[in-house]
Amino acid sequence: MGANVVNGSADRQRRGRSGRRRGRYSSMSEINVTPFVDVMLVLLIIFMVSAPLLTVGVPVQLPETAAEALPVDDEEPLTVTLTASRQIMIQESDTPPGELIGKLQAILAERVSDRVYLRADGSLPYEYVMQVMGALNAGGFRNIGLVTDTGGPSLEEEDG
Repeated sequence: MGANVVNGSADRQRRGRSGRRRGRYSSMSEINVTPFVDVMLVLLIIFMVSAPLLTVGVPVQLPETAAEALPVDDEEPLTVTLTASRQIMIQESDTPPGELIGKLQAILAERVSDRVYLRADGSLPYEYVMQVMGALNAGGFRNIGLVTDTGGPSLEEEDG
């Protein structure tokens, strides 16, 4: 039995220019991006569907106005809600009025933004809402946004 002798030029032709062997099971050096894009699109759809479900869920009858919505920050917005029974809720946790300023100061120490959204039931007296706004200011939150439902009457519509 004889030994196989490989011609040098034939071996170079099989290997190609890069010097690698062209074989049946050679490794692929390109990255296939299609599965990555598929996963990203699925995640995008999941986040688009679940984002509206993450809003604060304290039921309140908000007054309606014709005002435009405020721009959204990168940080999760802090929401203070005043219910018709005068409960004060920070996000979804009930807060006694005496502890409101202390809790707000502790929350502000951990946040980047001093923006807070105030949701107040439309049946509450103006004086009570202003007292809570004063407590928000005393707690360090100077940027207060009042939350209302859109589609309500504007000032021009009431003049007629």
